[in-house]
Amino acid sequence: MNGKKGSYEINIPSTTKAKQPESRKQSGGGGGSGGGFSFKGWMWSVWEFGKEDSNRVKFSLKVGLAVLLVSLLILFRAPYDVFGTNIIWSILTVAIMFEYTVGATFNRGFNRALGSVLAGIFAIAIAQLALSAGRVAEPCIIGVSIFLIGAITSFMKLWPSLVQYEYGFRVILFTYCLIIVSGYRMGNPLRTAMDRLYSIALGGIVAVLVNVLVFPIWAGEQLHKELVKSFESVADSLEECVRKYLEDDGSDHPEFSKTVMDEFPDEPAYRRCRKTLNSSAILESLANSAKWEPPHGNFRHFFYPWSEYVKVGAVLRYCAYEVMALHGVLHSEIQAPYNLRLTFQSEIKEATSQAAELVRCLGKDLSSMKQSIKTSLLKKVHSSTERLQYAIDLHSYLLTCHSDPPDTSSKPLPKLLSHAVSYDLSDQLIDPSGQLNDPNPQTQDTPSGTLPLPPVTAESYHEMMRKQMRRLHSWPSREVDAFEEEGGLCMDTLPRMRALESTAALSLATFTSLLIEFVARLDHLVEAVDQLAVMAKFNHESL
Repeated sequence: MNGKKGSYEINIPSTTKAKQPESRKQSGGGGGSGGGFSFKGWMWSVWEFGKEDSNRVKFSLKVGLAVLLVSLLILFRAPYDVFGTNIIWSILTVAIMFEYTVGATFNRGFNRALGSVLAGIFAIAIAQLALSAGRVAEPCIIGVSIFLIGAITSFMKLWPSLVQYEYGFRVILFTYCLIIVSGYRMGNPLRTAMDRLYSIALGGIVAVLVNVLVFPIWAGEQLHKELVKSFESVADSLEECVRKYLEDDGSDHPEFSKTVMDEFPDEPAYRRCRKTLNSSAILESLANSAKWEPPHGNFRHFFYPWSEYVKVGAVLRYCAYEVMALHGVLHSEIQAPYNLRLTFQSEIKEATSQAAELVRCLGKDLSSMKQSIKTSLLKKVHSSTERLQYAIDLHSYLLTCHSDPPDTSSKPLPKLLSHAVSYDLSDQLIDPSGQLNDPNPQTQDTPSGTLPLPPVTAESYHEMMRKQMRRLHSWPSREVDAFEEEGGLCMDTLPRMRALESTAALSLATFTSLLIEFVARLDHLVEAVDQLAVMAKFNHESL
């Protein structure tokens, strides 16, 4: 049903060939005899992982440096004589507090500091109260206080508005327990609490200084780059999807299991766009971390609108959903005929290129932090989409097998559809009553700009329909040989074939409507980017 220019081709993949790559992978996997561990392969994967993002290596080296600096306090005698064994809390603070980005480290450091101070105050107060209550009541008061602190902190960290301070409540719990219990055994809870607070403060200062001064990784810059990358992936995926849809003649249709698993190695832009749909948590996490960072780099004013980046990312995902829906039509089991797709090829390509250009322009403005006037680009996108809508409306009879071509002799045919070709042979062979007609191109009411159909016999039509049914063997579930068992093409089968052809033709209508909806959502994306540019005080630049 998807043959080029009226030709139909049946491609039945071989079972042995389909399983050959898998068997080769199993036999050659592991890089060694018997599929054992390969040290060389493991080292190469580590190298590629570090090369993919150099910040990972920088972060690892910075953590090692920070831990080394606080460990010197134990290795040298003088600091150890001052703090004693409590100096180990400095190392624990660095290991727990040191995060990937500067903003996340500040956030975690704030929770660590506040939790430790509150835990120390509570521990000292309860310890003094327990000492004054007497030797018998002291362990009872300490036990009840530990139970209450554990229950209250565990409940409060589940409160929706306090979820971001979950680590702080956790610090309060374990710091309080360690201080109150060790103070009870050592007999001096105040000295124990102060020494541990000093050690925690020392470790926190080292972690912050190393993270800020040595190759800093700013959450704001990461958020900015992540959002710009998402714009590029959506635009690339849109063009990739439309290009493959217009070039696909049905000769290499993927298996249904492959479609379900989303394994498309020849579509890298699709994979990047799919990651954009899952970037919501990443953007929100980076935005929350960026709020803790001081002005830096290109983000030099206080109270930078990081939350607007999350809003722009949400609108961009709103557009990416349509791109994923277009990919769903591209890899669906029911496909529009190749000739029908060629009918609207020019309009679809023009609307796609204009929409992708607008998305890339928005990503470029965001990357350079400049605000440009996009009125001309919006007009081009809207006009190309209107031409596509007009072409669909003018030739809507091609999208249903039961409709006759309208009389367009009084309407000038636009140049955009001068290449249109008729695709539906069954319309010329079957009337609404299900009878075969003798086609006569001279008497057909053929709209201007379309090619007349050649005469087709009932036998060739039968052969054509058998090939179409083989192409669409997965839906509806009906084997081609069933026609032969029933004694050929019966009159009861023809209406079902017409309905199947109509459904396949409507697949193109679905694809174009999704493309038009994507363009409609671009207006919201432009508004979101402009709002971010105003609040972030981007520089103005005329387009």
